Amino acid sequence: MDQLEHVPVLFSEVLEYLQPRPGGAYIDGTLGAGGHTEGILRLSAPDGRVLVFDRDPEAIAYSRKRLQAYGDRLTFVNASYAEMNKVAPRFGFGAVGGILLDLGLSSRQLDSAARGFSFQKDGPLDMRFDPALETTAASIVNEMDEAELALLLRRYGEVPRSGYVARLIVENRPLTTTTELADLLARKLPRRGRIHPATQVFQALRIAVNDELGELEQGLTAALETLAPGGRLAVISFHSLEDRLVKQTFREWARDCICPPQQPICTCDKQAVTRQVTRGAVKASDEEIAANPRSRSARLRVVEKL
Repeated sequence: MDQLEHVPVLFSEVLEYLQPRPGGAYIDGTLGAGGHTEGILRLSAPDGRVLVFDRDPEAIAYSRKRLQAYGDRLTFVNASYAEMNKVAPRFGFGAVGGILLDLGLSSRQLDSAARGFSFQKDGPLDMRFDPALETTAASIVNEMDEAELALLLRRYGEVPRSGYVARLIVENRPLTTTTELADLLARKLPRRGRIHPATQVFQALRIAVNDELGELEQGLTAALETLAPGGRLAVISFHSLEDRLVKQTFREWARDCICPPQQPICTCDKQAVTRQVTRGAVKASDEEIAANPRSRSARLRVVEKL
């Protein structure tokens, strides 16, 4: 595929499991720079169609231009993938053969200082995927009370000593830029191996700003509703909170009767709705990690609708 600023992780594995075919209909719920989307389009040529979602209008504009050669085989929606079960049928994608959710940030987002996602670049504490959102990282950091902030850091970033970190932030407010916050954390917190003290704090803020876990929970259900029988859902996660939610959801979908073994009659009316295609999580190869270090934390899980 063409050289991209954003290298799609687990690219060949995603295509192997989704098995795009000519004439099929597919959804990429997290367009980004369009790398996975282009792979699906190529394998489903000449008449396969792809519907793509992204909350980031910059991602839509970039990929619309980059993928314009695919014409009407590609449909763009500037919205959350969590809405796909309502939106997809309007575009003729009522029951699709495959859905991909790549939950990671794109390199374009990380490299843009103005978006405020990276503590390695000086920019405003923003972190919004959708610039129309009211809540920013700055509003959380500067307005949330200490107890709530500590809970947020613990829940979404698994931040060690979250109470102390919250107090540190509150005592040094206002903080308006990424480097102000990162430098404060670097001065006051010990470094744990290769992990910068700001890493988990920035993760927590980004998840909270964009309600990423709520969106994922809703999006998994929406994806299941949108799949045709035999269709596959592939999800790539990048941190333990996402992967745990995906793993637990997929396991629940694949479970049959959940009545106690000693109960003689089934009363739960529970039937498996999917089968797990991957056993455990698929991880990047050593070769991919060497070429694209951000793939190190990627975890791919796939289910097939029954």
